[in-house]
Amino acid sequence: QVSVAETGGGLVQPGGSLRLSCTHSGFGFSPFSMNWYRQAPGKQRELVARIFNSGTTNYHASVQGRFTVSKDNLKNTVYLQMNELKPEDTAKYYCSVQIQGHDYWGQGTQVTVSL
Repeated sequence: QVSVAETGGGLVQPGGSLRLSCTHSGFGFSPFSMNWYRQAPGKQRELVARIFNSGTTNYHASVQGRFTVSKDNLKNTVYLQMNELKPEDTAKYYCSVQIQGHDYWGQGTQVTVSL
């Protein structure tokens, strides 16, 4: 049975940090890419960060320099280290794993940045 699951969300003050984790299992193949998206209320889902199997990374302009995506292949896990968090980073964060042309999604984890 395949699964994708995120952990690590929560409430943090502006300027603070959080680290999200996403673990996949049951696929039998290495992902082509592992991706972090977010969706705030009333807004479209947007790609925040992506890491390819090669290790190449991409970031949304609004998080460049503040967020870092990394992976641990042995643990089938991708991380999103989020620093200098801002209220506008508040959203539900989703992990997706692209394997053999298909995207598999987790249930999401809420990140709230507020005093």
